[in-house]
Amino acid sequence: MEISGWLIFILLVQVIHGIGTWKLYIKAGRKSWEAFVPVYNGIVLMQIINRPKWWIFLLFIPVINLFMFPIIWIETLRTFGKKSTLDMVLGVVTLGFYIAYVNYTQETTYHANRDLKAPNKTMDTLGSLSFAVVVATLVHTYFIQPYTIPTSSLEKSLLVGDFLFVSKFHYGARTPMTPIAAPMVHDTLPIIKTKSYLAKPSLPYFRFPALQKIERNDIVVFNWPADTLFHMYKAADKRYDKPIDKKTNYVKRCTAIPGDKIEIRDGIIFINGKESILPERAKPQYFYLIKTNNINVDEIKNFYQITEGYPLFEIKNEIWDKPELKNELINRYAFEEISRDTLTTAVTGQIDQDIYNKLGLMISPSYFYGNLTAEKYEQLKSDSRISSVKRQISKTAEDGIFTDIQDGKPSLKNNWNRDNMGPIYIPEAGKTVTLNKENLPLYKKIIGEYEGNDLKVNGDEIRINGQVATSYTFKQDYYWMMGDNRHNSLDSRYWGFVPADHIVGKPIFIWMSIDGINDGIRNWSIRWDRLFTTVSGDGQPKSYFQYFLFALAGYFAFDYFRKKKKKKEENNV
Repeated sequence: MEISGWLIFILLVQVIHGIGTWKLYIKAGRKSWEAFVPVYNGIVLMQIINRPKWWIFLLFIPVINLFMFPIIWIETLRTFGKKSTLDMVLGVVTLGFYIAYVNYTQETTYHANRDLKAPNKTMDTLGSLSFAVVVATLVHTYFIQPYTIPTSSLEKSLLVGDFLFVSKFHYGARTPMTPIAAPMVHDTLPIIKTKSYLAKPSLPYFRFPALQKIERNDIVVFNWPADTLFHMYKAADKRYDKPIDKKTNYVKRCTAIPGDKIEIRDGIIFINGKESILPERAKPQYFYLIKTNNINVDEIKNFYQITEGYPLFEIKNEIWDKPELKNELINRYAFEEISRDTLTTAVTGQIDQDIYNKLGLMISPSYFYGNLTAEKYEQLKSDSRISSVKRQISKTAEDGIFTDIQDGKPSLKNNWNRDNMGPIYIPEAGKTVTLNKENLPLYKKIIGEYEGNDLKVNGDEIRINGQVATSYTFKQDYYWMMGDNRHNSLDSRYWGFVPADHIVGKPIFIWMSIDGINDGIRNWSIRWDRLFTTVSGDGQPKSYFQYFLFALAGYFAFDYFRKKKKKKEENNV
């Protein structure tokens, strides 16, 4: 729905309000026309029901207004003597139209000085809960949102089980595009596992002014552009086209900003031709081929806390050396020879249980791939138990790399992979690029999906909204997002650019961190050194938890002596 459509909708609501309440306005000593004037009628209504004028502001905040409208319907009915439980229920379930019924059919009396207290304990409790939800939803939507790290894409910079506070206002709070939605949940209602929102009506994209722009290497939370799943991490039975603000929340590091040209060479990121330097607290990881000196692999993994990796397999030379079979394994299953001795060859590839059994493979006792930071790499190099450590660098084309689709076949258009791709221009709002068949795949989704144009290609001819196009001017900014766990991160290398309207906020604070969060509550353990640490900043992360405890203890001590002093003064009176 465009802005003009929303203005018409709001005007229509005002007209319906006037038709349904003008007699009540007269009974309250006001003029009938006051019920029809947009915004002003709300201010007058607050005076009639004896509630603060600032309530009218809450009626225009998406999602918040879903709670405020029922409250005001109930308050209006109570003001005119309709305060039974049945009246309250009818006012809510009829979406306020019961007020129109009362307006035209019931003899009512205006109670200007009615008791504002709830008529019973139940209504008082419901009123308190409603305003608690309103305040919480307001904070959650426009200021601070809690977020939990679900995957290891930023390991060891951010850990699985880190609980974050994400600032909405640093990059500018975004108004909800789905105004009819359950508060403080994302796309799915808990327990019943169904949609938490209605896709229509929808609001146009709007963002409040930002405190700062997204900078290179900022960690950012955003809506995953490629999300077409009904439930995250589960295979979808079909494509689900979600509204932008209901797409799955992702967190990655922004490696390139609008106007940049990004290139990845052997896993190293270059921005505008210069190597990108990460902040000190960032801990990028890569997979390394590790060979032990006849030491059990698990012993090395445990000692160095290597959390991810995969084994190598050994195949008998008499089987591996069969030319036809070898070619099939290389071409069909991406087998790669790593090392060889007199009896067996160590290999890696797309190995499932069937292939494992058919070829009589064995897990290598000395070779494995593990993810390492630069610090861990240096430690392993000097360890006498380790024979060799070599970083894995992809050289051949990889399936599903941007702009290729994942179809089980490497891209034929280029040799891009997770370690080598680009250069790629990051689109900037207002900038124009030349379009041709070679670069169109980079910007096809932007033109057609993100910016809502009708894009058609016929041979060498490109048409945008029916017109032949040789160039395109971008309507919004775009970003390139990547995980620090470079060989185990689903990021822009696979699904491309992140539009500005998908940005959610900036993680600022870790308030809790639980190791084993996905292993059941019995296996949970708190990482005390990560509590109350900042996400960004210079130097290594520092916990401020002890300062919080001191402040909390100080507050309780102050409150105790304050109450004690007040009680003493009351006794002396």
